[in-house]
Amino acid sequence: MKRLFVASLLAFTPLTWALDQAGTQHLGELQQRWAQIQYQTPKDQRADAFEKLAGDAASFVHQYPGKAEPLIWDGIINSSWAGATGGLGALSKVKAAKASLEQAMKLDPNALQGSAYTSLGTLYDQVPGWPIGFGDAEKAETLLRQALQINPGGIDSNYFWADHLFRQKRYGEARLALQKALQAPPRPGRELADQGRRSDIDALLKAIKDKQD
Repeated sequence: MKRLFVASLLAFTPLTWALDQAGTQHLGELQQRWAQIQYQTPKDQRADAFEKLAGDAASFVHQYPGKAEPLIWDGIINSSWAGATGGLGALSKVKAAKASLEQAMKLDPNALQGSAYTSLGTLYDQVPGWPIGFGDAEKAETLLRQALQINPGGIDSNYFWADHLFRQKRYGEARLALQKALQAPPRPGRELADQGRRSDIDALLKAIKDKQD
């Protein structure tokens, strides 16, 4: 679980209102702090840093009940905290992440360009299966495909799809997905996250090359 972090398009999407200006600013701050911890904080300090950030994310969810965006980032942060913690102690965190992401999808499956599907699919891919956890490669594939339907050109949706393909030893498909991820447009305000994800892509491309050599 060290690499944790996180239905087809519905004919009817529940009506939800966007976050207000303060909520949008708070969301951006959470995203920036997550990127700083994930990509700039020493590994042995990440668990404590993510624990603090998870507390902030929980408060954000309570401040904006009925909004999908805070729930998505609550799920992402708890997933990342679990990944930084590792071992059986991470299971409660990934279960909490799963619950938040599932709730977000019920509220608005398209929120943040389908990020709930990407994050939940990644959890199903990386969490151990029964009897330890809820991991399921088939469910992961279904969710990650749905994420791509919503955001076909996204850097994260394509990277985590490639990661899934790599786990399934579908190396050629994985390389194509990574090449598509590298073509994703930059995300304003998320420069550090984009830079870090491109490093993840480079690492996975190298792993694919090593497998095929």
